[in-house]
Amino acid sequence: MALEVSLLSGWLPWTLESVAVIALLVAVGWRDSRWRTRKLPVIAIGAAAAGLLTARVVLPAAGVTDPLPLSVWLWFGVVVGSLLVLIVGWNAPRRVTGHAATARTVNWRHRGAAAVAATLAAVVCANGVNQFVGYFPTVGDAVAGIENKQVPGEVSLHQLTTKPDPVAQKTGKLVKITIPATPSGFKHRPELVWLPPAWFQKERPALPAVEMIAAEHSKPENWIRIGQAVQTAEHYAARHHGAGPILVFVDPTGGFGNDTECVNGPHGQSEDHLVLDVPQYVEKHFGASADPDKWAIAGFSMGGTCAIGLVTEHPEAFRHFVDISGDEAPNTGDEAQTVANLFGGSQAAYNAHAPLTVMAKHGPYPPITGQYLDGTEELTHIRVAKEFIAAGKKVGITSTLTVQPGGHNWQFATQAFSYAYPWLADQLLSA
Repeated sequence: MALEVSLLSGWLPWTLESVAVIALLVAVGWRDSRWRTRKLPVIAIGAAAAGLLTARVVLPAAGVTDPLPLSVWLWFGVVVGSLLVLIVGWNAPRRVTGHAATARTVNWRHRGAAAVAATLAAVVCANGVNQFVGYFPTVGDAVAGIENKQVPGEVSLHQLTTKPDPVAQKTGKLVKITIPATPSGFKHRPELVWLPPAWFQKERPALPAVEMIAAEHSKPENWIRIGQAVQTAEHYAARHHGAGPILVFVDPTGGFGNDTECVNGPHGQSEDHLVLDVPQYVEKHFGASADPDKWAIAGFSMGGTCAIGLVTEHPEAFRHFVDISGDEAPNTGDEAQTVANLFGGSQAAYNAHAPLTVMAKHGPYPPITGQYLDGTEELTHIRVAKEFIAAGKKVGITSTLTVQPGGHNWQFATQAFSYAYPWLADQLLSA
């Protein structure tokens, strides 16, 4: 089916790239010597300068610090170059032969090709970022995400029933919920809860729970659509007589571009929402255990940073964590930018959310366990994880590091969570 076509590899990305290049070549054309020797070099220099300015100034100023692949910048240059060809060459003369006079003509073939090249190059450039982070694996995923379609199998809280449900008793149930922002006041999007098959048993136990936190630019359902967290949990439950923790797919940002890093500050009281609103609601409405030994945080990228941060700052709420590719501290740029953006300029507030500082200041913790998972390409994250492990060992936090092939993308996060989940579920169920 068309919606199952891959955006990460295969014929579609290759076709888009090929057609974009052909369109650009047609748009440039041969034309006259003035076009070739004077205007085209200026266009090339302008495209390169725009790419360099965006990479070195615009994105860092916006708090985007992860380096993008060279291919993304090459296609960004093609976008700018195509637009410049369209503008500069709007009335450029075509090449003429014989003794005919050269005249400035309206060449719609060149104009149309330039517009097509710019459009396709923009699509290829955007998909280059997508290929880098693995956000939309297929066309169907992109359509579902952009149109905000319901997650397959999702039901409302009203539709949820405790009556015998053969399907739910085998695979669990995914429920869309709206958690009151009390007491946090944090404005957030609808969130989701996955209830394991054990929840539907007649003698329902007080189940453990895991808050699932996605990356910075994300939605609560990303761990479901991309990270395949529900499939991973279902496989575990199938091997353990329906047992497993409740998974809570939370919204720590309130919007796609609102980077909170799970802290309270100018971007909202995200920390209070995750520490207070969510546990209280899940315990009340789904009978989850109130024992902090039965609560965990798991996250990727920003979510990984949140996982270690929330556990070290709030051991009264969480005692287990899975940190996949998390940073050393909340991060919206360099430290100065982060202090200004997240903490209103307060260095003390920043220090109070830097895990190494928090652990050293806190002293001995109740027993806490965790896992760090990083890709072989994430050298900085590996170094940070080793520092966390050493610091945690001094204060009662038992943790390990697993390095697997991969980089900083959702494909790695998916395999890392699949690897870590059985350990996490065992920790929670045995606590």
